[in-house]
Amino acid sequence: MSKASVLVCGSGIAGLAAALGLARGGFDTALIGPRAAPAPAPDDVYCPRVYAISCASQAFLARLGVWDMMDARRLTAVEAMEIHGDGGGALNLHAWQAAQPALAWIVESSAMEYALRQAVQVFGVTWHAEKFQRLESGMVFTDTGRALKADLLVGADGAQSPVRSAAGIPHESRPYGDMGLVVHLNAELPHQNVALQWFTGDSILALLPLPDTAEGHQVSMVWSMPESMAKELMALPEARRDGVLETRLAAASGGRLGRLRVRSPLFGFPLFLEHSGMVAPGVALVSDAAHRVHPLAGQGLNLGLADVEELLRVLGAKEAYRKAGDLRVLHRYRRARAEPLLAMRVATDGLHRLFAAQAAPVAWARNAGMQCADRLPFIKRFLIGGASGQ
Repeated sequence: MSKASVLVCGSGIAGLAAALGLARGGFDTALIGPRAAPAPAPDDVYCPRVYAISCASQAFLARLGVWDMMDARRLTAVEAMEIHGDGGGALNLHAWQAAQPALAWIVESSAMEYALRQAVQVFGVTWHAEKFQRLESGMVFTDTGRALKADLLVGADGAQSPVRSAAGIPHESRPYGDMGLVVHLNAELPHQNVALQWFTGDSILALLPLPDTAEGHQVSMVWSMPESMAKELMALPEARRDGVLETRLAAASGGRLGRLRVRSPLFGFPLFLEHSGMVAPGVALVSDAAHRVHPLAGQGLNLGLADVEELLRVLGAKEAYRKAGDLRVLHRYRRARAEPLLAMRVATDGLHRLFAAQAAPVAWARNAGMQCADRLPFIKRFLIGGASGQ
């Protein structure tokens, strides 16, 4: 039997960040999860999954010591955002309006994982490359039969979280009936470090800036649309599908970046709104294991990293006589995260419902509201603060 103060289940970004933060904080930490490391990507080849990392998340990763470990040439600062409604409404946000160097940074998932894995190894975190199987009488059992004992089990094991199920933590899930499609694109015109978003009525299209390649300018597409529409597109033969997608992109974006051409494989994933109780005696959930929101604001991973940061703060401030898994300590973590999680859930779900409504008065109101907000500096500063996580 192996024993540690904290056992982190999940070797994705949130799990690695939790394990690293705990080890840096002096906790005897062990990690359980697959160990296959993503290889550094060749030049001009970019990971299909990218994230918009907020200022708050960037600062947290910097404090963990991993931000400067990533290749700066593959990071893209988002200096402005253009948000377009479906009836002429538009909102433009610039980092300078809030005296910030950037609104966010576009970072590859593989780059963050690679840096975090290196840091975890440097700090000597024990890593069990096995799968969580069950939780029984405070003991964690893996698929190899190994028994692990810890004061606290951190579930960072994704949306289907076996840890959440084993701990009996309440969980609610509502499918949107939409899918998110992601692909990288060559752009005819430079993006100028601007993130672009269009609410089209039945879908939400975002184009995120990426570094230029030998083929020219590059952006990453995230397009959420009705599941039936997405599946119909993905079922087409590749050559036909790329042509159809490029035609639809031209119509939806109005040629904002000129011609857009597919440069990578297309991936799709279903969208859900989820939340959970987050804690149980000896168990705490973070990131997708605890909650999921609509990706229209690009805040999913930022919420997960904020979970990790708050859990580290609460554990670091606990009374010396309390164990890390003490439910009174974990309730402090849940209370601290309740308001920001609820606010983001309400905001993203509300925006999705608002722009999905087809009634003419609603359409007029939402576009008029965008135009009004675009003229009010204090509203813009508020929105920029929300986007940057500050």
